[in-house]
Amino acid sequence: MTTQTTATKTVAAPAPNTPSGLIGIPAHLGRALATGGSVLAVVSTFLAWTWTAAFPGDLTFYGYPGGLQVLVLVGGALATLFCLASYGVKGLGWLTPAGADAAVKYAVLGTFATAWYTVVSISVELGGVVNLEPGGYVVAAATLIALIGALALPFERPEPDPIDPEANGWEQFTHDAAHTMAVLRAAFASGSPRPVRTLPSYAEILIIVAVLAVALVVFTYGIGTEYDELFVGFLITAGFGFGALNRSGLIAHASQISARHQNITVCGAFIAAALFPFTQTDDQYATLGVYILIFATVALGLNIVVGLAGLLDLGYVAFLGVGAYAAALVSGSPSSPFGVHFPFWAAVLVGAIASLVFGVLIGAPTLRLRGDYLAIVTLGFGEIFRIAVNNTDGTSGPDITNGSNGIASIPDLNILGFDLGVAHDIGGFTIGRFANYFFLMLLITAVVVLVFRRSGDSRIGRAWVAIREDETAALAMGINGFRVKLIAFAVGATLAGLAGTVQAHVTYTVTPEQYLFAGTTPPNSAFLLAAVVLGGMGTIAGPLIGAALLFLIPNKLQFLGDYQLLAFGLALVLLMRFRPEGLIPNRRRQLEFHEEADAPTVLSKTGA
Repeated sequence: MTTQTTATKTVAAPAPNTPSGLIGIPAHLGRALATGGSVLAVVSTFLAWTWTAAFPGDLTFYGYPGGLQVLVLVGGALATLFCLASYGVKGLGWLTPAGADAAVKYAVLGTFATAWYTVVSISVELGGVVNLEPGGYVVAAATLIALIGALALPFERPEPDPIDPEANGWEQFTHDAAHTMAVLRAAFASGSPRPVRTLPSYAEILIIVAVLAVALVVFTYGIGTEYDELFVGFLITAGFGFGALNRSGLIAHASQISARHQNITVCGAFIAAALFPFTQTDDQYATLGVYILIFATVALGLNIVVGLAGLLDLGYVAFLGVGAYAAALVSGSPSSPFGVHFPFWAAVLVGAIASLVFGVLIGAPTLRLRGDYLAIVTLGFGEIFRIAVNNTDGTSGPDITNGSNGIASIPDLNILGFDLGVAHDIGGFTIGRFANYFFLMLLITAVVVLVFRRSGDSRIGRAWVAIREDETAALAMGINGFRVKLIAFAVGATLAGLAGTVQAHVTYTVTPEQYLFAGTTPPNSAFLLAAVVLGGMGTIAGPLIGAALLFLIPNKLQFLGDYQLLAFGLALVLLMRFRPEGLIPNRRRQLEFHEEADAPTVLSKTGA
């Protein structure tokens, strides 16, 4: 008798590293939901979201997006393009050189956040969801559907780290929390972008021009936001939009192309900045522009001291004050005891040389210190300067600075017969007082950028980097550490004094309270240091962008009142936690903070 045996069929278990999404729905369905939701979000911006014009931006029109609807339209369009690129649509492959899924998640999440922020704001400010029109419900549902679909897109899940079998409850909880965070980071991570192919020079220059034009439009829109809700929505859209472009690999490709044409990129950036006043109908936002340039120029000077030489200076704003006071005393102010009125070029030299002298006098006895000790000494210098100019009022000391009243009524500059204090018509455009100073400050910023680039790539710049990386090793290699650090201190102080000479004329008045270590409004030493660290130490664009953000955001968040610094501080803490190298990092520092990153074939030049 023959017995037949049937082999037992076993179902193979899925591999532990099989890609899957955060939400357990099929990947093809999630991709379809993300695409459809993004398209529907775009369509919803052409519908009315509320019935009354009481909400800022007047979202009552059909067929004409306005206010926050424009931001949702931009976010939805960007998400739709990335979704279509993830399907392999012909002609869209260039949008996602590093992969599409992570970019889709960022773009969809930004659109969802902006749309739901708007819907919640309408409901809270107008008294309930009853004030929503059909468009409001549609955009809320569409962005939620798109988010669910985006979170279902597959990704490689990291394996959990082993845990001690005898771990207690708290250790188990921290282990699970760390693994959850690792999974979330992996869900929004992207691959390495493929190398950008070499294009004809004219094509690469056109790409650089297009990038700079987009940057000008974004900056102009952000600085011109007319109400608080719109600015918060702009921050959400711009932040997630930049994240989506970064994850897609477009930022990396743009960086590679601009690196091939550095001089053209720098010149184009200054031309784009010079066009900013011509985009304004009045002088209101040119005021913010000139203050941002002053703050950014001083931050770039501090970047030489902190970013290149590695010297922690907590009293750097004092050099800005020295330049401002020196220029104010010789510029014809009635409050000046000297009673002289130097021309602009002479006042600039006085301010820069005064800051240079103070930089050498302070640096010579203190730069033999290192680390925290040097930081404490520079912090003391900043406070000594403020107290000294406050006491030289003729009562507590000699009558030089007019004490707490400061040097007032500083006249406007007149350069070769061109009065910067009055409006001028140029090519049919009216250029106001602050726009005039904006152009002057832009020229000074260009000088500071040139000094930074040339010094960073020079022999002394490489000595600064050597001192920053390992001072003991640099000294052993024959570098005169004291002389090198003193030169960095003197150059940084001179550049700050140069910006201070213009600040004195822009503000009309120079007072001791303008030069604190920390305060609610920049420039102060804490904000200057934060601008350098936030933007990226050792780079040119980093401190400029960091200073612009640190000046613009507090200026626009005044509606938070007493909670302004709390919200701002929390944002900085989160940014430093998840991107400690800064927004635009030097490649070397990026490798220091992210050891798992691939080492570059050739390290970029200092400050590139």
